[in-house]
Amino acid sequence: MSKSLLASALTAATLAASAANAQTIVDIAAGDERFSTLVAAVTAAGLAETLSGPGPFTVFAPVNDAFAALPEGTVETLLQPENQGQLTDILLYHVDDRELTSDMLPTGSITIRPALASARLCVTAGSSGVSIADGSGSAANVVIADIEAENGVIHVIDKVLLPGDRPACH
Repeated sequence: MSKSLLASALTAATLAASAANAQTIVDIAAGDERFSTLVAAVTAAGLAETLSGPGPFTVFAPVNDAFAALPEGTVETLLQPENQGQLTDILLYHVDDRELTSDMLPTGSITIRPALASARLCVTAGSSGVSIADGSGSAANVVIADIEAENGVIHVIDKVLLPGDRPACH
């Protein structure tokens, strides 16, 4: 076998293996126990199919401890069918319809408006990391950045983002 034929075969095998291992944002979250509450919420809100779609999406994904930090009973109440609209609004506040990797964020603060939500977020990037201020007046920290999915990117955060007042962004 010639070197070029062997190289072509190896490239094809690598691409096939990558395609076989490609996972959507929902696949990655569902396969990671740290996101079990998020996956339950996305499922209850009827957003799993959307977030498994072609994207691109950036998802600021709260870990289970972030949901546990909400006032007692909040998660259970939001998961009830009659509260699906409110749950959907909160979850969409965590999704942008662009693929925003950490290297795309300028040093300093910028305002972003998740395309599927009406409220804004203030993203601040600096030497100490990335934080995201929400409408509640507090901020989440990105604890793991740039988990690549076939349809976007996940940034793991330590707080559930809540809509409300427009965050101050300077």
